[in-house]
Amino acid sequence: MNYSIEGLGLKLNSREDIEPYLKQIEPNITQLEEIHLGGNTIGVEAAQALAEVLQRASAIQVADFADIFTGRLITEIPKALSALCDSLIDKEHLVEINLSDNAFGGRSVDPIVPFLSKNPSFQIFRLNNNGLGPEGGTVIANALRDNAAVRKAIPAEKRSALRTLICGRNRLEDGSASAWAEAFAAHGTLIEVRMPQNGIRMDGSVALAEGLAKNAALELLDLQDNTLSQPGDRAFAAALASWPGLHTLNFSDCVLSEEGEVPQVIEALANGSNSKLRTLQLQNDNLEGGSVAVLAGAIGTHLKAITRIEFQENDADEEDAGIETLKENLTARGGKFLFSDEDEEEEEDEEDELEDAEEGDVNEEFADAQGGIKDEVDKDADDLADLLNKVSLAKS
Repeated sequence: MNYSIEGLGLKLNSREDIEPYLKQIEPNITQLEEIHLGGNTIGVEAAQALAEVLQRASAIQVADFADIFTGRLITEIPKALSALCDSLIDKEHLVEINLSDNAFGGRSVDPIVPFLSKNPSFQIFRLNNNGLGPEGGTVIANALRDNAAVRKAIPAEKRSALRTLICGRNRLEDGSASAWAEAFAAHGTLIEVRMPQNGIRMDGSVALAEGLAKNAALELLDLQDNTLSQPGDRAFAAALASWPGLHTLNFSDCVLSEEGEVPQVIEALANGSNSKLRTLQLQNDNLEGGSVAVLAGAIGTHLKAITRIEFQENDADEEDAGIETLKENLTARGGKFLFSDEDEEEEEDEEDELEDAEEGDVNEEFADAQGGIKDEVDKDADDLADLLNKVSLAKS
């Protein structure tokens, strides 16, 4: 059973406020698999009442607690968060927990720690846009590191793995990067990592590269809008070969190149470090024609799987021969090479046209169905009229 009150804009302060909604799930609480609460605001008493019910939700798989504290005082959030997270510690079937878009900051992360450090089941952890800061980020990362030790104490055949971590827009900075690197290395099972817009700079990016290199199954890495520069570029170039299944790499806005030199990351990709790469995002990285030439030279060999490259807001010349080579190759594959804002706008227009066409098809199908129904109604009316006419003739 799935349950959602998402987006209803409810203000649930007390047990009485939340009681009508708890009554909807309590009769089948042991069958509850997903609960979605986002877009409402939940106070301490309401959270505690909900937690008491969730303690019996033995089959729960998805706990979506994103955006549930809007307008709450910083003194309220820790108690409410503690109640909800503690209710999930022993849940063996839990796959995903989402705490994104809750502005609890570094001062309110401690209530999450018991759950994060003790529950060995969750595979997907979403903690995006929470204002953690480096101190709060360190607390969370250390809890995840401890969680890895708990998992490793479980027999391998029964062990669940942390596979997805999303922790963007949290001002993690270099101050927490080493702790995150340790957590990544301790787990070694990550498939998807998204950490954009965290103010991580060179030293922090080097640490992250070293920790992520221990995750051989990594398929998607998004570090947009952090600063790699040459130290981070070197570290990630060395790490790329550790991820043979990598299909998406987002290094946009990462200062890959400082003065137009070809980054080592691009050299490594062109030399075959990641043959399964499909999407490469390199917007606004100070890249010049040399980087275009390297990519174009490998597009038919080591980069055969790529179908999308985002290259907007760099310093290459649109007349460079490599630009046309990349466009032609990716277009032939059914993909895109986005070089300018105009390319991006053109793609958006195409998507809008496709949506309009699909909406038109749906409307046409609906009209055809309505027409068919009308025809049937008209036929039935004609048949009835004929019958009534025959009855009238018989009476006369």
